[in-house]
Amino acid sequence: MTISLDRPETSTATTTTTAATTATKARIIGVGTAVTPTSYAQDELLDLLQITDPKVRSVFLNSAIGRRHLSLPPADDAGVRVPEAQGDLLDKHKRLAVEMGAEALRICLERAGAELSDLRHLCCVTSTGFLTPGLSALLIRELGIDRHCSRTDIVGMGCNAGLNALNVVAGWAAAHPGELTVVLCAEACSAAYALDSTMRTAVVNSLFGDGAAAIALRGDDLASAGSAAGPRILDFASCIITDAVDAMRYDWDRDLGRFSFYLDPQIPYVVGAHAEPVVDRLLGRRGLRRSEIDHWLVHSGGKKVIDAVVVNLGLSRHDVRHTTGVLRDNGNVSSASFLFSYERLQHEGVTGPGEYGVLMTMGPGSTIETALVQW
Repeated sequence: MTISLDRPETSTATTTTTAATTATKARIIGVGTAVTPTSYAQDELLDLLQITDPKVRSVFLNSAIGRRHLSLPPADDAGVRVPEAQGDLLDKHKRLAVEMGAEALRICLERAGAELSDLRHLCCVTSTGFLTPGLSALLIRELGIDRHCSRTDIVGMGCNAGLNALNVVAGWAAAHPGELTVVLCAEACSAAYALDSTMRTAVVNSLFGDGAAAIALRGDDLASAGSAAGPRILDFASCIITDAVDAMRYDWDRDLGRFSFYLDPQIPYVVGAHAEPVVDRLLGRRGLRRSEIDHWLVHSGGKKVIDAVVVNLGLSRHDVRHTTGVLRDNGNVSSASFLFSYERLQHEGVTGPGEYGVLMTMGPGSTIETALVQW
């Protein structure tokens, strides 16, 4: 595959935007996260998976990841982790997505001062398995949510999908003032793992972890929101890098007879080269400069991806402290990653009225999604 690393001109980049104008008053009012019960250190995984190839071990140990939550298959009598059949993996995805999703939703609503009975729209995101009916329907049944609650399921958009969903739901919240809506990202990455000796598999298995995150929004008036409220969502900007449409994908592996991830080694540099134009487009519509952004919440896509974004946007390591912290403690939790970072920022309690933040995710397509928020 040949991927162009040329930095796109703003006038020629394939770019789409959906602006949340000043009339849009969707506000973030709560966030919650959840993980699966068991976590593993990277060196522990090398032993459990009996990985001895020096090149593969290097990929694991140089990932900037300390621990990840995973649900591995049981070992056989010889201590070998036997690859699971695709049907078993789909069952695992369903079970873990419902369990983690329900927990993240519960925590999110508690922090938002809301109840399940207050929920009017539920948007569920996942890329690590396929469900019909979707995760939203399963959670409505599992938790006893009002069956008249409207719902959306976003499937297959990958690590950037959380911001795609936030874009949709911000519009819903603005159109239904005072009503509660939630975006729930549930990624059972353990259900998308292959166990073999290929470098393709090694890159994926060294990176992803299980996790779910929920974020609550409400359309309200700025005057009634109060000083303790979360940020308003002001705008979105998106860029698809068509030259790299196959650089990140989750497709059928004919040799293994199952789905598996593929990540092109060049993808960090592709993302980095295209980060600046889409962010500048996002900020330019508000007359803002990057130096005026107080908080950066970037997808924990991997060490090289984060480094490329930092260099190309001129950010400091402090700017991405939440991003690197999530990568260190959880690995890449796909579409939920940026919400894990947002939760950490909220726990810090350092945001002030009038401050701006940029949310940024990347994923298959290859795409970059961004959002501008203001406290």
